[in-house]
Amino acid sequence: MATYKCFKCGKKVTNTNLDKRFVCPFCGSKIFYKPRTKVKKVKTD
Repeated sequence: MATYKCFKCGKKVTNTNLDKRFVCPFCGSKIFYKPRTKVKKVKTD
């Protein structure tokens, strides 16, 4: 299950909410992006 974020309103939208039309159910925007996961940095000796 992919999770997208609306570029206009910033709310999280799952692909189940998007059915066949790629439109934000909250604001009607058509621009989405996939938020990146946080990368953990590890220091080496």
